[in-house]
Amino acid sequence: MKNFIIIFAALTIWLSGCKHSIKESHDLNAEPEIWPKYKDVTIPAEIAPLNFNLTGIPYNYLILNVKGSKSGKLSYEGKYIDMDIDEWHNLTEQNKGGKLEFYLSFVKNGIKYNYKPFVMHVSEYELGEYGLTYRRIEPGYVSFRQMGIYCRNLSNFEENSIYKSSSVLGTCVNCHTSNMTNPDDFLFHIRGDKYGATVLNHNNKLNFYNTQTAKTLGLAVYPYWHKSGKFVAFSTNNTKQVFHSANVKRIEVFDLNSDLQIFNTETNEFILSKEIKNDTILETFPAFSSDGKTLFFCETPKLPEPFFIEDMKYYLMKADFDDKTGKITSKKDTLIKIDGKSISFPRPSYDGKYLMFTACDYGTFPIWHKEADLYLYNFQDSTCRAIDEINSDDTESFHNWSKNSHWVVFASRRIDGLYTRLYIAQIDDNGKFSKPFLLPQRNPLKYYNELFDSYNTPDFTEKPVNVSEITLRKQIESCERTSVQATE
Repeated sequence: MKNFIIIFAALTIWLSGCKHSIKESHDLNAEPEIWPKYKDVTIPAEIAPLNFNLTGIPYNYLILNVKGSKSGKLSYEGKYIDMDIDEWHNLTEQNKGGKLEFYLSFVKNGIKYNYKPFVMHVSEYELGEYGLTYRRIEPGYVSFRQMGIYCRNLSNFEENSIYKSSSVLGTCVNCHTSNMTNPDDFLFHIRGDKYGATVLNHNNKLNFYNTQTAKTLGLAVYPYWHKSGKFVAFSTNNTKQVFHSANVKRIEVFDLNSDLQIFNTETNEFILSKEIKNDTILETFPAFSSDGKTLFFCETPKLPEPFFIEDMKYYLMKADFDDKTGKITSKKDTLIKIDGKSISFPRPSYDGKYLMFTACDYGTFPIWHKEADLYLYNFQDSTCRAIDEINSDDTESFHNWSKNSHWVVFASRRIDGLYTRLYIAQIDDNGKFSKPFLLPQRNPLKYYNELFDSYNTPDFTEKPVNVSEITLRKQIESCERTSVQATE
């Protein structure tokens, strides 16, 4: 046995020596083809290492040297780039407001080939968030075997489930949201004929609600927290889906009816408003302004049946909100109308400067629209523009802001047109966005090739979501629900 160990150790040393035996070196007049395409991106110093793979050529192993424009360096060798997390963070912290230069080489048959360097920029703005929450779901149409809401630590690669549909068979989970990235106020919906509930965590107490009332269309759907934590704006939607018979598009999701209501978390009641409730209008996607004084939402005239879905164009509306009573105090007014476009998912920045939304050619569910893009409305000068810096030739859809309003996360299908992935981008003091980067993974090519889930409804979170999945399962299975009332 001792002889075997000695022989094995000697063989390991010999193989290691062979790996580093470089006979000659050549400089290439080209930058490397890496995946993901992280060249020239701007990153927060707190982000996990932006590991990458070299594509398009065969090789034995890679050699990487990274140098900071201000100070510091790190090195790595391997089949793909998997940088040490602590070394990476030391380097990014030293180079805030500067850049990192990446010197990549590959070795093949003892010959080293050196690429021209490329750079990543380290932002002067802090991320200020622990991580992301999101739903992972199979990209299907009718039923889903597995889905879940997850929390990802953005400083490393740790991902933990908040709730998975497999915890209680027959449940669907959707529409999670926190209060300005603070998960002390957190909610999501459990769907299912037997176990359905709106789960709301507020003041360190979990509440499970049945949101069906006689005065509303049905169960609560799209939510948005008021900054006080006292109110949540919900839409109630009677949603249908149809399939295209001869079109490059696969499916269309639309509302037959929809309304808005405000939920009071202290009294367990919906507050209805005559100012925004109208049977001839479809209202959806509510969102409060950062100061809590305005309610934004999308609406379109209800079309008589039968109708063409292509005729459904949503506008962005606003109305004054009383944060003491939870009531709408003014008539609604049109804030944004874009000819030939339909608006969805309004998300105001928390610093009060901007509002981001998705616009597509028609309808209310842009995730199936290849032409869907992100737009930015500037409250300071009332201008509105497509965000060309981060839009792609494929679908951009759901999005959210970091608490300091210098980072955005959004969902995109730009990789293959099928699976929705998450991207992060910086916005500077002048409202200009940096090149977005794909959510980092330890081995990105392997991870994304083997993941058959889409990401959606992403949001930043300032700390881990303190909700026990075991507690959730027990309460869901108990079927104990708190009823709510609706008052005008």
